Amino acid sequence: MKKLLLLGGGHAHVEVLRQFGRHPMADVDITLVSPDRHTPYSGMLPGLVAGHYDFGDAHIDLEPLARFAGARFLQINAVAIDAAKHSARLADGSILNYDVASIDVGSTPPAKGLAGVAEHTLPVKPVKAFLAAWDALLDRVRAGDVRSLAMVGGGAAGVEMLLAMLHRITQMHVPRKTRFVLITDTPQLLMNHAPGVRATLTRHLAHKQVVVYCATRVTRAEAGALYTDNGTRIEADASFLATGAAAPAWLAGSGIPLNENKFININKYLQSTRHNELFAAGDCATMENKVYPKSGVYAVRQGPPLAENLRRFLRGESLIEYTPQPRTLALISTGEQHAIASWGVLSFHGNWVWRWKDQIDRKFMAKYRAPWRST
Repeated sequence: MKKLLLLGGGHAHVEVLRQFGRHPMADVDITLVSPDRHTPYSGMLPGLVAGHYDFGDAHIDLEPLARFAGARFLQINAVAIDAAKHSARLADGSILNYDVASIDVGSTPPAKGLAGVAEHTLPVKPVKAFLAAWDALLDRVRAGDVRSLAMVGGGAAGVEMLLAMLHRITQMHVPRKTRFVLITDTPQLLMNHAPGVRATLTRHLAHKQVVVYCATRVTRAEAGALYTDNGTRIEADASFLATGAAAPAWLAGSGIPLNENKFININKYLQSTRHNELFAAGDCATMENKVYPKSGVYAVRQGPPLAENLRRFLRGESLIEYTPQPRTLALISTGEQHAIASWGVLSFHGNWVWRWKDQIDRKFMAKYRAPWRST
């Protein structure tokens, strides 16, 4: 009996579980390790924050999915992996040995150079902690205790989340109006998108009276304020962080080859570049000689080839290549049930784009709620 160990319940691993459930391997023992039973789907998180979805709409329950795959589910953190010994250590000190392992543990926003970040800002990842902090903040809003809210990060994730927060708070009709601030160290918002997307979002932010600071780097956070590299003090009763991706710290002592940003180096088969029996996907991994963003779209696309290659490796068969798509369709929600589509140099927007996005997201989630029915 061969042992397959899945560390993390990310977008790629939920597809691995679905595929192994649909096509079981009788001689393989599967273990899934994840600190949370419910794994969030990134595409629906802004809608959850905005109030368009409930918790169940935007989360995949790993327990029944693991059961469908015939996998043992351990709800606990992995804290270390020893690639040379083919073993992983869990938060309770227990050791799991494996013949083949895959890592899909996501990322967190980097906070390098930001003093006071741990005490005075709230990262949007890990999602469970963020959602708990968001619920607590809504109580403060109801009490009239939040006059200003800041988001640090001018990519799609930061802009989407700020607009979702703005929509939710606006719908609460509290007596005290909240001021919203968006801060980015890049010259413009959404630098990886077409000018039309940036122009539409800039108009939308202006219409919503969001104060935007571009080419501005936050260097310090204190209670009630953020400070920038040019000496500006920005009042913020609550500050959130969506500034890209940083690798989980525990990977650094694993013996696994990492790139300069501490992400796992993987090859075209989604394998570690040094350890053939170790695979990785999602935000925690980066393919050699390939440039693509840390985005849930890529993690989702990695799911099917990862599942296939794990199966083939267990059987001793040749592996298939995964090639990241050169461009992806981005559907960026703007708080209310309205969205912007971004495809290369093309862009368009409207309420119908949000309905289209909603259909795509719900179809994706349905695959993991009743995986035995999906193709």
